[in-house]
Amino acid sequence: MSDTQSAKKGLGGAALFYYGEPMVWLTGSALVLCVLMILGFLAYILWMGMSTFWPRDLTEYQLKNNAVISGEVHIEESYELPEGAFGNLSTEIQKELQPIITNGNSDRIMVRTCNYDVSGTHFDWIDANLITKQSDPEWLCFMERLSKKPFIGYPQAFVIDGQVSVEGSKETWDALHKVLAEVQSRFKKRRALEKHALGDLRHEETDARMYAIEVMLESGEDSAEHKAALDAYESAKARISKDSQVILGEIDALKLENSKYQIRMQTGDGKTLEIPVAEIVRIYAPNRAGLFSKTGVYLSRWWEFLTDDPRQANSQGGIWPALFGTVVMTLLMTMFVVPFGVIAALYMREYAKKGPLLSTVRIAINNLAGVPSIVFGVFGLGFICYIVGDWVDQTFYPAHVHEALPVFKKGGILWAACTLALLTLPVVIVATEEALSAVPNSMREGSYGCGASKWQTIWRIVLPRSLPGILTGTILAMARGAGEVAPLMLVGAVKMAAELPTDPSASFMHLGFHIYDLSYHSQDSEAAKPMVFTTTLLLIVMVAVLNIIAIRLRNKLNKRFNIQTF
Repeated sequence: MSDTQSAKKGLGGAALFYYGEPMVWLTGSALVLCVLMILGFLAYILWMGMSTFWPRDLTEYQLKNNAVISGEVHIEESYELPEGAFGNLSTEIQKELQPIITNGNSDRIMVRTCNYDVSGTHFDWIDANLITKQSDPEWLCFMERLSKKPFIGYPQAFVIDGQVSVEGSKETWDALHKVLAEVQSRFKKRRALEKHALGDLRHEETDARMYAIEVMLESGEDSAEHKAALDAYESAKARISKDSQVILGEIDALKLENSKYQIRMQTGDGKTLEIPVAEIVRIYAPNRAGLFSKTGVYLSRWWEFLTDDPRQANSQGGIWPALFGTVVMTLLMTMFVVPFGVIAALYMREYAKKGPLLSTVRIAINNLAGVPSIVFGVFGLGFICYIVGDWVDQTFYPAHVHEALPVFKKGGILWAACTLALLTLPVVIVATEEALSAVPNSMREGSYGCGASKWQTIWRIVLPRSLPGILTGTILAMARGAGEVAPLMLVGAVKMAAELPTDPSASFMHLGFHIYDLSYHSQDSEAAKPMVFTTTLLLIVMVAVLNIIAIRLRNKLNKRFNIQTF
């Protein structure tokens, strides 16, 4: 018997603790639990996010009190009957339901009815004991609209120039789809004219006016330069006015042509509503649609979600401005934080002398990582926006200051990126310092022995071998910065931005702020919940893609220098 076996036998029951097996199992179990929690969270977000846009079947319920409710079934649950339940029903129905009332428990269904402009509600709760008939009507349709909430009902008639053209669900459906594509094409053309053509003319007029004011401030109000600038402005204003009238005429013609067509819809309880065809984003009858038709609706919704602008207080439509703003802000933040973080870490590790001052700076950096993010937002607003932004306006944009129109003395994507760069700076500094310390001193000494200077050693030897660790810090900074919301609320993120943030002073939309807005400020919170999960999924995917790119770059550097990150 070996000495180890003898020692183990001699220890008896204490052998497991002697060799640490319980701690191995404990730490391994903790790791498995953490992995399962992460995978469960991601799986839940993935399932909820991917199922948001799948078209659900529509159900119609007829109740004992002769009411008819149509819509999507969202929740089925058991509940405890409140006091006075069914008190608004007739005496006969209450007698029929007396055993249920006595029992005190029942089942209920939440139905998304959608027809807010007709019924004044988004959802209805139905007690299962009140249902007398349940059906899935073939021609019950779900309609998504531009300026109002979705509508659920039956196509009743197609109206052209105020006159009923055809009646009946099938006939109305066929007539609608003959003109729907043309109407939507005219609407897109009209929106492009309003957003781009008229917008460009307004920008041109503003630039000419601001240039005239700037010349006045520099040369004087009575100078020849100012008079020439005023003449150029008046000339541009007249030309822009003429061009605007032409564009407005085209827009009015498109509106007039689209206004000819309406569709009359009828709810399950007999109420009717005429809806302009130009308001329809999409309409489908899920109960008669097959798998391929539903897949087409699903994919078209995803495409709209990724490429279109939001509508209906961000609860419908797309999130392209928020996606664009998040990516641009994250890349700008990375461009700011990485150089400064690396330079600071290089100085502290390679140049600064060890002592109380350096220790104090390191403690301050570590403490800075624990400061609440909203504090950085307040600092960004008070110092970067108001002080630095005001200096930039006074120095470079005097005309706007004269007009009391700040350019940089307000929140914008540039200041938001700077604020988040300060927030994530400790992460980059600490990661870079660890990466620099992981480079063996023998490599530095060998470089010095060959006659290289300190900077040549850092540039040629230390930094290349530290890049994997620096990229690790960059990945962590990007992941944290992309998901921050609190600072952005103060330094530039908005609920709705009219244009993409192509200008450094422009306000912008952000996926994190978009999720916050949908969660807490939506009029129809239950209907907005699926959009919250879908936007969360997209934010996770965006951060993952950015991280994967950085990780692949880091792995290539690891192979090149044959080293391991810390």
